[in-house]
Amino acid sequence: MTFDKALIAGKLRRWEKYLSEYRLPAWEDLPDIGLYMEQVVALLKGYLDYMPPELKGEQLITPATINNYVRKRIMPEPIKKRYYRPHVAYLIMICTLKQSLSLSTLQTIIPMPLSEEELEALYRSYVNRHRIAASFFVQQVRIAAAGILDHEPESELSTGDTGELITSTAIIGGFSRLLAEKLLLLEGKDLSNGGSIALSSREKRKESVMNEEEPE
Repeated sequence: MTFDKALIAGKLRRWEKYLSEYRLPAWEDLPDIGLYMEQVVALLKGYLDYMPPELKGEQLITPATINNYVRKRIMPEPIKKRYYRPHVAYLIMICTLKQSLSLSTLQTIIPMPLSEEELEALYRSYVNRHRIAASFFVQQVRIAAAGILDHEPESELSTGDTGELITSTAIIGGFSRLLAEKLLLLEGKDLSNGGSIALSSREKRKESVMNEEEPE
């Protein structure tokens, strides 16, 4: 792979500035007037404009995908073909989370159904967490791309090679998804039924009992 360092550095700096200032819309700023499908799609494309233009050909959100979310009960049904504030809030969370989680896993984070009060609290928390995570991500990119951005390297992850930066971010993205999914599997569990740690404890107890029962 061949990359122009000046081009990559410029892109990284512009994206860093954009993400540092980017905010998901607040709950009270979401329209609650009853939008038709085409209006919802246009609205979401504006809200979620942090995706690089080159990748938008993949169509982050379409009428077909929204209908699919409704059919799979990942979000509420429209009311007489109109979408209100709760629908838009669900769609914003779905569209941002599905970049790193499967739809089935995603349902654990944003369950259905929720009262409007519960959804408002969840959405406000999500917007704040999204802002914090974006800021953290920007900081980590600065560290990882130190050589490209002409910064002093701060860790072993720092590199001046774009190919290495791509590889590192892809690996980190994979680890992040695995961690999120593993933690979600532990919901409602404790050490008695929570996986490998619990299994190890049971095996030790079983082994202890078997040793006690062995004839001399």
